[in-house]
Amino acid sequence: MIQIGDKIVSSALFNNYFVCHLEKCRGMCCVYGDAGAPLEEEETRLLEEHIEKIKPFLRREGIQAIEEKGVWEFDGDGDRVTPLMGHDDCAYSVLDNGIARCGIENAFNSDSIDFQKPVSCHLYPIRVSKIGGNTALNYHQWDVCKPAIKLGKEYNMPVFRFLKDALTRVFGVAFYDELEQVYAEWQKR
Repeated sequence: MIQIGDKIVSSALFNNYFVCHLEKCRGMCCVYGDAGAPLEEEETRLLEEHIEKIKPFLRREGIQAIEEKGVWEFDGDGDRVTPLMGHDDCAYSVLDNGIARCGIENAFNSDSIDFQKPVSCHLYPIRVSKIGGNTALNYHQWDVCKPAIKLGKEYNMPVFRFLKDALTRVFGVAFYDELEQVYAEWQKR
């Protein structure tokens, strides 16, 4: 573990490799799981505010799930999450040639909304948690991401570097630059 300000960063972000390989995994992170994507309180407000602009980018089944369950819901642990269609697919997931993608991000990319997608999705496979007054960044490993690990090794792309845009969005340029400095020192070991 490496401490950068109030962030505790797992060394796994440096010594594991990752590049999403959607052609192989088919976007299964939007489909498999026991709950929807974790949401921050501000994100629930943004979803409520933008839902009518997001709906045109969703599947009929997703819209139905949102109308039945709400724009977001609490999971079994009491955390805010996106609703699911049935027991698996995120209500905001859409299929594009058999690959699950994010309808929220599609709305963002078409300039319909200014909310890109939930931070938990953008940062994946990094999972963020609180430890006391610190923020912990850990690498979540999942079997469906084995093709991403293989592709990451081929490109020699450490997890943190693959997620540069997401890390910068959430924690800022200075934090990301410090990650690069720590990684440079890490490689000298």
